[in-house]
Order: sequence, then C-alpha cells, then structure tokens
Amino acid sequence: MGKAAKGGKKLPSAPLAEKKKAKKNPLFEKAPRNFRLGGDIQPKRDLTRFVKWPKYVRLQRMKRVMLMRLKVPPAINQFNAAIDKNQAGKVLALCKKYMPETKAAKKARLMEMAQQKKDGQEVKTKKPQVVKYGLNHVTTLIENKQAKLVVIAHDVDPIELVCWLPALCRKKDVPYCIIKGKSRLGQLVHKKAVSAIALTGVSKEDQKDLETLASNF
Repeated sequence: MGKAAKGGKKLPSAPLAEKKKAKKNPLFEKAPRNFRLGGDIQPKRDLTRFVKWPKYVRLQRMKRVMLMRLKVPPAINQFNAAIDKNQAGKVLALCKKYMPETKAAKKARLMEMAQQKKDGQEVKTKKPQVVKYGLNHVTTLIENKQAKLVVIAHDVDPIELVCWLPALCRKKDVPYCIIKGKSRLGQLVHKKAVSAIALTGVSKEDQKDLETLASNF
C-alpha cells in the first residue's frame, strides 16, 4: 500500500507520432561523396598547427613563453605597466600639437627669415617649440634637467636601450611615463618608430595641461 501511494498512478505512454517521410525527387539523385584520389574536393580543415611560421613569428612566441617561465627583473618588468588608454590619449594629443615641422615647412620658414634680414626688417618668425626625439638627445635633456615630460615606448627591442631611462628620470626629478607602441611615438615625429620623446616647453595655453600630466606621473 505504502509503495503504491508513494509512486502514484502510472500514466499510459503517449502514442508515437507518425514520422512523415520526405518524398524523394527522382530527378535529383543523391550520391555519397568520394574523397579518394581524383574524387570530390576535400573539406577545408584548420591547418594552423601544421603551418611553418616565419622565423620572426616563432621568435616572438618563444620570447613570450620564456618571459612567462622566467623571473623578470624589476628594471624590465616596469615596461609592462604602461599608462592607460585615457592618459595615453591626453599625452599624445598634447605632443601632437608640437610635432616637428616638415622639411618643406622648415625651408619656407628659413626663406622667410632670410628675406626679412635681406630687407632690413626685424626677424619675426621664430623657431617653433617642438617635441625632441632620439635616445641620445633625450638623455642629454634629462641630464641637463631641460625636459619637462619624457615619454618612453614599452616595446623597444632590445629593451636594454631604454631600461635605465626611468631610473635616470627619477634621479633627476623629471616626470616620465611609459606608453604602448613605439610606432605611435614615431608618428608624432614623422618616423617609423621612436624609443623616447621629450617635451622641453609648451605655449601658455598648454602649460596647465602639461603640469597636470607631469603631476600624475
């Protein structure tokens, strides 16, 4: 009695629904595919694992694995802590205002200066304030405490070229930041890639922005 009450009344199973068979069209006969030699085209397979990658790609991957395995010293690990996207945007926007002049622009400026001197007028065209670049030049500016803000790329190769630069900036009390992408810095100075750039001065309207950025770093 107890067992029957627990289980409850067993309901009859539903009748099986009749499956409708699809009608075959006698005009289109389905033939199984044959993937043997001279047969059907093979289906596309993902052969990524079997590709012989170029040497630079293999080196990149081996370096990545090696860095994960090894204990990275602080001097090199600091380049993994680049500034975030918003700060990087502000720094690049400020530096973009002080892009070095092109060869054509410089030639036109010098011609104008020469013409003013020739006419005996007072020289009005002054040398514009621009971003300084090149590792040796930036280093000299930091040592002389002329740099107001230094921007270093995180992906310089070999990293030994710039791994000492943050320590020098700290020693000389020069604000610095590490930004992602040496090519982004290169675009600011009409080059493919640049390891470090420095701002030595800005106009009055941008002075506040520079001070705000310098205080953040």
